[in-house]
Amino acid sequence: MKKIISASVLSVASFINAQVWPNIKPPVAEKENHIRDIHGDKVNDPYYWMIDYFKKGKDSTKVVNYLTAENNYLNAMMKDTDQFRENLFQEMKGRIKEKDESLPVFRNGYYYYSKTEEGKQYFKYCRKKGNLSAPEEILLDVDKLAEGYKYYAASGFSISPDNTKLIYGVDDLSRRQYKLFLKDLTTGKTTDLGIKNTDGYVVWANDNKTVFYVSNNPITLLSEKIVRHTLGTESSKDVVVYEEKDKTNYIDVSKSKNQQYIIISSGSTTSSELRLLEADKPNGEFKVFQSRLKDVLYDVIPLEDKFLVVTNKDALNFKVVETPLNKTSVENWKDFIPHRKNVLLEDVSVFKDFFVIKERENGLNQFIIYDRKTKKQKPIKFDEAAYTIYPSNNPEYNTETFRFGYTSLITPSSIYDENLKTGKRELLKQQEIVGGYNKENYVTERLFATAKDGTKIPISIVYKKGLQKNGKNPLLLYAYGSYGNSMDATFSSVRLSLLDRGFAYAIAHIRGGQEMGRQWYEDGKMMKKKNTFTDFVDAGDFLVQQKFTSPQHLFAQGGSAGGLLMGAIANLRPDLWKGVVAQVPFVDVVNTMLDESIPLTTNEYDEWGNPNNKEAYFYMKSYSPYENVEAKNYPNILVTTGLHDSQVQYFEPAKWVAKLRDLKTDKNVLLLKTDMDYGHGGASGRFDYLKDVAMVYAFLFKLEGITK
Repeated sequence: MKKIISASVLSVASFINAQVWPNIKPPVAEKENHIRDIHGDKVNDPYYWMIDYFKKGKDSTKVVNYLTAENNYLNAMMKDTDQFRENLFQEMKGRIKEKDESLPVFRNGYYYYSKTEEGKQYFKYCRKKGNLSAPEEILLDVDKLAEGYKYYAASGFSISPDNTKLIYGVDDLSRRQYKLFLKDLTTGKTTDLGIKNTDGYVVWANDNKTVFYVSNNPITLLSEKIVRHTLGTESSKDVVVYEEKDKTNYIDVSKSKNQQYIIISSGSTTSSELRLLEADKPNGEFKVFQSRLKDVLYDVIPLEDKFLVVTNKDALNFKVVETPLNKTSVENWKDFIPHRKNVLLEDVSVFKDFFVIKERENGLNQFIIYDRKTKKQKPIKFDEAAYTIYPSNNPEYNTETFRFGYTSLITPSSIYDENLKTGKRELLKQQEIVGGYNKENYVTERLFATAKDGTKIPISIVYKKGLQKNGKNPLLLYAYGSYGNSMDATFSSVRLSLLDRGFAYAIAHIRGGQEMGRQWYEDGKMMKKKNTFTDFVDAGDFLVQQKFTSPQHLFAQGGSAGGLLMGAIANLRPDLWKGVVAQVPFVDVVNTMLDESIPLTTNEYDEWGNPNNKEAYFYMKSYSPYENVEAKNYPNILVTTGLHDSQVQYFEPAKWVAKLRDLKTDKNVLLLKTDMDYGHGGASGRFDYLKDVAMVYAFLFKLEGITK
């Protein structure tokens, strides 16, 4: 029988046995003067030269040599954790059921599913006709397709209405730009359509030969055009059916659930505009549903006799209106589900006899079943203090079954079918944790910290049962806090490697997300962005006050826009954190937002502001991590990036690390890991990413003196 070590014993031991880092000199980045001169403000950026690789579109020896030197330094500093990292990797990999199948989804006469095999990194996409006892048809063997590639992502999987053709996208560079391929499911022949720089998805018209796709700018990666392609013709003859002139908007194309309309959407975070075309008339003209209105977002759900519109017009937290099929302009909109001040309406799933409305109240999601015949409503209830629910695959319209997903910090991902008429609920599949897992061994709580302005900030926390609140426990605090993306409580089998070694794990639901309603987002963007950072600091202080941890054992983690958060809190309160993990961090806000040639910049003006505006410029400058590095002590910091990252270019974290190295006055560890093969999302295989997780965990454990 293994000896059980309590969390409190582990943390005391770790404080005593803190590891010694090798005495190795870190790389020193060269400096070259580069003056940014705008709004009468002259700033020297000595590391601007690191943009070289991206700007030239080819290898820059100087940049690659520097990033390689940083990688070598990290490897040397972490050398004594090599075996531990391998053990962690095997431990986390060992919890994954290698041979597995997804739940079959019935769509247009076929059951579709994917399956994974032992030792394989990818999957096979399959279907069975009519019933689950029918012969299996392997549509795509992604394991085989990925052979020879360091990175391979297959996406889209769009089946023609007559079930005979499959179009899918492939990204083999990790920049989220996909080439399109057609597979004839009757002959097995695959054809390169000659279409690239897409999001990987197509929408089929009802004639089985016409598809629509998004075309991205190859440099800025902006979604610029919706294009029509006819099978059997050269891609050079494709027809642009919509071109977006406003660089602050994203565009997309989709198909209504009732298969009657092709829908083009154009939108930012503040306004949207939709165009509709009958799917039976692919060569027709798209018609504007409602012309763009300032600060109005809307989405359209076609029904047999009317349109439903989900909108924030005169409704901060959104509402549902209805309008006739032949009168879609705003003056015809009539309230169907009225606006409620304290309830955020997030989603509507439509079926022939029912709607399922996804709402958020007091930070938690709920489903409301709406009977279209009786007009009665009833909730689908859940018991845990903090959880995540989401509609799963529900492609069929004429059904009384609603499929949804459920998870929490202690409940593995679960898929249920709920009979909308009887209320009977069936658990179809729950994530299997190989080696066993007992949720009763863990505790989850929902707490509220008080921000400096009096706002209550929700915190979800999980830890191993028996943890003593004595201030000596290591705790990892995570958050995102941007774009209105809510970071709800979800299960992670990987995270067990932290919890079982005495760590607590917490999510701070800070402003900039949408956990507490639309205003929560509005209060954490643009000229209120600093609320995001101070909320996180206040959450950290609260966890210390409650004696879950102490500054000697408190760690912070965030990625992308959450990496901006990490850079900001390292500047704001470096004394509060033992260590900070910043993954693909957006830390050079001003310079990036001034450069329209960098992917996605102009799309982000509604989130951060446009620094060509003087007020926005100086506000950004006041919080941008790179701009605010000072000669002072910083916590231990691990930074990760990818050379091919299309979302946050590698040079942002590289510049930030170089400036930190130059100015910081402490002897704490600062490490930069650049993945030379991958981009924003890391490795594509289902196991390879665990090596990066093992490195992050080993960094945390080393700082805590945990060696096994």
